[in-house]
Amino acid sequence: MEQKIEQLERDIADIKERNKRVESDKTWERSFIRIGFIMVLTYIFAVVFLHVIRANNVVLNALVPTVGFFLSTQSLPFIKKWWITVFLK
Repeated sequence: MEQKIEQLERDIADIKERNKRVESDKTWERSFIRIGFIMVLTYIFAVVFLHVIRANNVVLNALVPTVGFFLSTQSLPFIKKWWITVFLK
């Protein structure tokens, strides 16, 4: 009986540790530092790529994928509510 209690305590400790990791990952995914860093890298890559292919208005056109990435990271509450209603019921 004592071994079962010890095993349950270890299992609970493992679950708590996993939950901390999951919460950390979620926080990182939504962090402005991560989003900003990826936006900067996206912009730089787009500028270089557009320059290499000799596109017009490189600096301005590089904003398109950057803004697209930013918008893709934003929560859209009305779509989220619809998705939960349709797919999680």
